[in-house]
Amino acid sequence: MDPLESGARAVCKALRAEGHRALFAGGCVRDRLLGVPPKDYDIATDATPDQVQARFPRSFAVGKQFGVITIVRDEGQYEVATFRDDGPYLDGRHPAEVTFANLTEDATRRDFTINALYYDPRKEEVVDLVGGRADLNAGVVRCVGVPEQRFREDHLRMLRAVRFAARLGFAIDEATQAAIHAYAPRIAKTSPERVRDELLKMLCEGGAQHAFQLLDQSGLLRQVLPEISAMKGVAQPEAYHPEGDVFVHTLLLLKQLDSPSATLAMGALLHDVGKPKTQTFEDRIRFNHHDKVGARMARQICQRLKFSNHDTDRVEWLVDQHMRLAAIPQMREAKRRRFVREDGFDELLDLCRMDCIASHGDLSIVDEVREYKANLKPEEVRPVPLITGEDLIALGYTPGPIFKTILTAVEDAQLEGKITTREEAEAMVQRRWKDRRV
Repeated sequence: MDPLESGARAVCKALRAEGHRALFAGGCVRDRLLGVPPKDYDIATDATPDQVQARFPRSFAVGKQFGVITIVRDEGQYEVATFRDDGPYLDGRHPAEVTFANLTEDATRRDFTINALYYDPRKEEVVDLVGGRADLNAGVVRCVGVPEQRFREDHLRMLRAVRFAARLGFAIDEATQAAIHAYAPRIAKTSPERVRDELLKMLCEGGAQHAFQLLDQSGLLRQVLPEISAMKGVAQPEAYHPEGDVFVHTLLLLKQLDSPSATLAMGALLHDVGKPKTQTFEDRIRFNHHDKVGARMARQICQRLKFSNHDTDRVEWLVDQHMRLAAIPQMREAKRRRFVREDGFDELLDLCRMDCIASHGDLSIVDEVREYKANLKPEEVRPVPLITGEDLIALGYTPGPIFKTILTAVEDAQLEGKITTREEAEAMVQRRWKDRRV
């Protein structure tokens, strides 16, 4: 048995020994029924938070006001939530208050039927009070109760409906879909951090193409990412993009994502975000400087969604550089080696490969560059410096901005094999910068 499940069973057994009811709850039950190993186990119980903490000293309250206690065991951490009924949601996210309740009330306050299933590990049986098992078998994401009420309570549930449908390959129930259409503008009231996290899960957990199709169909896309919605209907030159418009191309690229990093996922989504603003009709359809325009837009989008500075910089760089790969064969050797040693270059290769597959299908440049990089020795990419700033001072040069110019030129010559020793480096400096001496 999986150690994580074994630990969850032990928690339930300990609660039962105290006279309480304890069941697996939510996503772990859904995943078990789908034959997918759960990543974590949540437990629902009629024990109060205080009773849970009294039984498990290695625990802490992360949401005690909502009846949630986290138990720490060697196998992992387990969230144990008391059966509850939610009061009114006043902020579109949290209930103003909760009251401890019974299992039926706990089930009917949850978001979707497939997430409102329970499993009794003692009886080895599923407890289904809302028709979740039938929806699971039918491949349907359906709100528990009235969809409009669920989305009024927590606006993020609209994005969650899309994510579950996309990841599981399910359809969204007609009434649930209609409610999403009606309430889509309310997603603007959700914090950008929560929106960001849901979007990243759509991009990274599987089914990214389906997710963005559903976002578009539901009206959510133009609310959370209007820049992506603007790609629809933006025609491309057929010789390079036989697949269709910019939105179609982006969807085909998203289809290829396979457990990507967050930055690669966002780079893939945003790589052509500058095309709608740069489209011109000259000898053919062109998108001059769409990479540069798109990079600035990508930065603005990442900042709006509260990405870290590091991730924002990386996504901006990927978008800015995605057209540059084709120029590598014509670059000077020093410039080429500096490029391939850039932090993030492997992600750029992956992005360009997906970009080609989603359009003309010619991978020759990508394969050539990948082979070139693979055949470089570490010392050929980042050689030990032949000369330093201290050496320049010893040669009589005055410290200043010129030092960077000199040291870069020396490294360029080194990368291109023109010099290999310190003596050659010093001679080169003295020859090229005669009037820079003190």
